[in-house]
Order: sequence, then C-alpha cells, then structure tokens
Amino acid sequence: MKKSITILVTLALATACVAKPNKNQLGPAKEVDLKKVKAALPDTAPAKPTKPRKILVVSRCEGFVHKSIPIGVKTIELLGLKTGAYSMEETQEMAAFTPENLKRFDAILFLSTTMLDPTPGQRSALLGFVRSGKGIIGIHAASDSFYQWEEGAKMMGGLFCQHPWTANCTVRVKLDEPDHPVNACFHGHAFNITDEIYQFKDPYSRQNQRVITSLDLSDPDTQTVKNGNPKAINRTDGDFGITWLRREGKGRVFYCSLGHNSHIFWDARILQHYLAGIQYALGDYSVPDQIK
Repeated sequence: MKKSITILVTLALATACVAKPNKNQLGPAKEVDLKKVKAALPDTAPAKPTKPRKILVVSRCEGFVHKSIPIGVKTIELLGLKTGAYSMEETQEMAAFTPENLKRFDAILFLSTTMLDPTPGQRSALLGFVRSGKGIIGIHAASDSFYQWEEGAKMMGGLFCQHPWTANCTVRVKLDEPDHPVNACFHGHAFNITDEIYQFKDPYSRQNQRVITSLDLSDPDTQTVKNGNPKAINRTDGDFGITWLRREGKGRVFYCSLGHNSHIFWDARILQHYLAGIQYALGDYSVPDQIK
C-alpha cells in the first residue's frame, strides 16, 4: 500500500511540475502586411548605439494568443535592421531565462506574452539581468503575465485588468509629457488611434513609473465608450496609462500597451515611439525617466 501511495504522490508532483504549453503557433507574418511595415519604418534611430546591441524577443503565450504577434516580431526585427539600432533573436522558450544565456543580450522584449509564470530560477535571472544595467521592454500584453510574481509585475509597471476599450474602438491618446523625447514623433499633439486600451491594477502607479502617454477621457468618443461600459471600469481615478518608463536597479524599463491590432505595426508614429523607447531601454538614448 505504501508503495502505491508513494507512486501516486510522485506522479502527482511530476504532473504539477509539467510546464504549461506554449499556445503561440501562429506561423510567419503575411507578406502583404510586411510591405506596409517596410513602408512605415523610420530611416534613422534617435540615437547612435554606443556598441552593437542585441535584443531577445519573447513571443511565448500560455494564455490568449494575439494574432498580431507574427507581424510584431518581424516589425521589431526590421526596425533594428533598417536603422542599425540593434539586432534581435526570438524565443518562445522559458528555458532561455538563464544568467548564462541572457549575457548575450542588452534587452529583453516581451511581445504580447500572456500568463507567463517563471520558475524561481528564471525570476532571479530576469531580475538580475535588468538590475545589472540591462533593459526590459513590454509591448501590449506583456502586462498579462507575472500575476504570481510581485517583483516581476512591479518591474513591468502593472498588471492587465480588462480592456474596456476594445480593438474596434477609436480613442484619443494624450501626451502627459508633450516634450518628452520618446514622444517626439507626436509633435506635441494628442492623437486618435484604433486599438484595444488596457486598464491596469496594482502595482500600476505613477509613484512607480513615469507615465508619458495615457487615455484622454476629455475626448467625447473615448468618454462615450467608458460610459457605455461602466461595469468594466474598475479604476476610480480615471488614470489609464499607455506608455511609461521606469528604472529597475541600474536597468531601464519601457512599456507601451498599444499593439493589439496588426495595423499598429505599420503606423509610422508608433514605430518611432517604440524605437525611442527601445533605445532608452538599451541604454543608448538618455531621456528623463525619474518619477515626478
């Protein structure tokens, strides 16, 4: 009997330790979309790299899989190649998060990754990586992970908590800092965009990061969506941040929640915004990042 119980317990523990499957099996980006991306790419980067830079792009999904991921990965690759700002390597494997492997990179970019829960060793590697002076970049659903990892959620800047403004909503984005260098592509003006807009829960806080763009609730169309979907709104302060910067130890974090819809990756303004933030995270673009 004892032997049977031991076997059952061992099997149960082994089952519990099995890694969650990667659901991202979308395949390559469409050629028709790639043509649009190439036409929208900036010619130059805002800063000259101080040395050759390399980014690890993570596209693993254990929850919802965004259809924009393939074009997003290629856009990030082409953005670096066209401007000379960096090269990149993609992975969908959590096993990539080891100190030895991460030494090869200057930043890690989480591209719409969902429901990731790194092991203790992987958590240590990621925190050690950024705190040593490297960069972390989050695009769209990068905030839909680390729910069981408080330090990781704080590092990214917040946790996803519904999207009251869905993918077909056109909203107004305001520039919390019109003169911030990462916002230079918007020329000091708020702008309209059709994309899914996230609501965040703790640890999202303006005491934790420097928010440079957010949802403009003074815009009638944006406000109409809010009024028509009140049950989805959990925040009472009207603060729906979209882009922010923060320091993590000696390292840098750039996050932008835009990127649900594929067309975001051939919007020339957003590509310049991404690139400026990426170069900040890499350490090549010195911009204001202290919390006000």
